[in-house]
Amino acid sequence: MDNPTTTMTQIRKRAVWHMNTTCDILGHILKNLSEEQAHELHDGPEGWSIIEIVCHLRDFDVIFYNRAKMMLEEDHPQLPGFDHEAMAIENNYQGEELAYAYYDLKKSRETFFEFFKSLTDEQWERTGVHPERESFTMTDAVQQVGLHDLDHLEQITRILEEEHPESGIIPDDEDDHDDLDASELDNLLDD
Repeated sequence: MDNPTTTMTQIRKRAVWHMNTTCDILGHILKNLSEEQAHELHDGPEGWSIIEIVCHLRDFDVIFYNRAKMMLEEDHPQLPGFDHEAMAIENNYQGEELAYAYYDLKKSRETFFEFFKSLTDEQWERTGVHPERESFTMTDAVQQVGLHDLDHLEQITRILEEEHPESGIIPDDEDDHDDLDASELDNLLDD
């Protein structure tokens, strides 16, 4: 083995692959969901419905793409922040159709995927100022997409599991890590 060290190029390629794969996984999860379920199943009494989550993913895919383009076109730009709760209400996510929302996300993701695949090493070094995270690199941007997807994939699968609790053969995980703060999670991952 000549070079056992993982390079930034490898990390970036994996992150680009992840952002494409997470969108496909979402499609597999949604495939057998009815329109009624997409609108009626919520993340708790005050939480979003599945259709609202999919619309949020779709709209933030465009936002993340536009932020990445800003970083490519401008020197260390201040990236805009958005109120996702207000967007859900203003854009009437609950009134949308699941198939169209997912189709629009899939088309957006294809464009975003090609954008990241086309970046040169120099372009990957571009930065911006994220509204919540301060300095933000293009590598951060591509990782954010897949991680954001994972967060909401977990949310949707949890909603679906709560619809039919303990109906499968795999028991609930008693050693749940939902209550870990960031420092505890770092310690757990270091082990």
